[in-house]
Formats: sequence, structure tokens, C-alpha cells
Amino acid sequence: MTKLGFESDSLVKFEKAILKPYGMVLVTGPTGSGKTNTLYSSISRLNQPDTNIMTAEDPVEFQLNGVNQVQMKESIGLNFATALRAFLRQDPNIILVGEIRDFETAEIAIKAALTGHLVLSTLHTNGAPETISRLMNMGIEPFLVATSVHMIVAQRLVRRVCKDCAESLDLPVQAMIEAGFSPEEAKKVKPKKGKGCTVCNSTGYKGRCGLYEVMEVDDEIRELILVGASAVELKKKAIERGMLTLRRSGLVKIMEGVTTLEEVARETIH
Repeated sequence: MTKLGFESDSLVKFEKAILKPYGMVLVTGPTGSGKTNTLYSSISRLNQPDTNIMTAEDPVEFQLNGVNQVQMKESIGLNFATALRAFLRQDPNIILVGEIRDFETAEIAIKAALTGHLVLSTLHTNGAPETISRLMNMGIEPFLVATSVHMIVAQRLVRRVCKDCAESLDLPVQAMIEAGFSPEEAKKVKPKKGKGCTVCNSTGYKGRCGLYEVMEVDDEIRELILVGASAVELKKKAIERGMLTLRRSGLVKIMEGVTTLEEVARETIH
């Protein structure tokens, strides 16, 4: 999990959430943003001989030893909701639901999280705070969302700068400030960019890395959910409580020379 691209604080929070005995951890982002990879890494981290892990996936993308993986098949009525109901009769410790698409799946997943199971799943939203509103729009009661969801992680993928041909760039301070750096950081940061070589096929990029927005649902955020706060208010409070936004996670990666300003600007909003 250390290789996915989590900042150290974010990784500590994420590991703490997946090591809880019950509750819900949601990973959100568009198609192809690496959500499944993050969830599989979490499952591998939790996979012990005495832990009963069951997954409902569509499709099963990777075979994991010691994990009960079930492929969904709509034509015979085997969907996420049906699979979840069957799982709960088999005393699982951890349940992975490929995606929460409708009210029925959301409702069963939340009930499972409230009755002593750890539930991991994905949703399609743009950021972590918006996920709360999305669940409520599906018809889930605010008090159920507040008590069951422990953590929401939003993520994106950016390309890594090729190590073999990386060189430092001198960008105007104003451009760095506009990207989101503070004036002090903008003066110090030396962004890197790949020149293009045979290793990276003259693209300047080799490999990919995740940007993560990790929102811990603590007591203060629970209070806001219960009073029906908007995604904007939730985001503001989460940032106060130490959440790094996707853009900030990207800026940290630029400072570390992992990716370029163009990649971060393409995938995140300021």
C-alpha cells in the first residue's frame, strides 16, 4: 500500500479505518482512477487465514488467494444486492462490494456496516465530501450515513515523471501560486519534467501514481451530516480537520518531483 501514492498521514488514517472491525470505507473517483487497485491492496493487507473475506464484483479483475470472490451475473438475477444478502448468512468479517449503484445495494451495505462487518466499496463521485450527498440522494437517511461511514477516499491517477530523463524546470512564481502553492512554497519549488528518452519512449513519463483525498468521518463531520450540511460545508470542515484535497495531494507530488504541473492540473480542480 505504500507504493500507491498515499501521503504518509493519509496512509496512517486509511490503514486505521480498514483495520476497524466494522463500518464502511468508500473509495470514489471516475472510471479508471485506480479504485479497484486501492481496494485490492486493502484486501491483501487484511487477508489472514482466520479472516472471512467475501467480494461481490463485476467483473472479478484479479484472483486473490483465500478470498471468496463472486462474479455478478444480471441475467440470472445475481446482482450486488442479492449477493450481499447471501453473504450476510455466511458470517463474513469483511465484505467488498464492487460498486454501490442503487438504493437497494446501498441500504444492505450500510446495514451490514452497522451490524459488525467491515464493508469496502466504490462510488462514482468527484470528491470525498460529495459522496455523502450522493448517498443521501440515493435515499439513505442522514443518521445511517453518519453512523456507518468511517472514511471516504477520493482518488485520481497521474503519470510519473521518467526517472531517467527528469530535469528541473524554472516556472514563474505567479504560475505556481495560481496552481495552488503558497507564495513561500512557490519560490522554493523546482518542478520536474521528463525530457524524453528511450526508456520512456520519448514521452517524459514512466508509470503512474495516485492522488488521494482522505476524509475521515469524525464526530464533527458526523454532526454536520446529521443536520444535512452541503458538500461545500463538509469539505470546509474536513480541510480544517486536516484533509488534503486532491489538488493539494498533487502539489505535494510536484514538490517531491513525482509528477508534473500539467498532470495535476488535468486531473484536479483548484
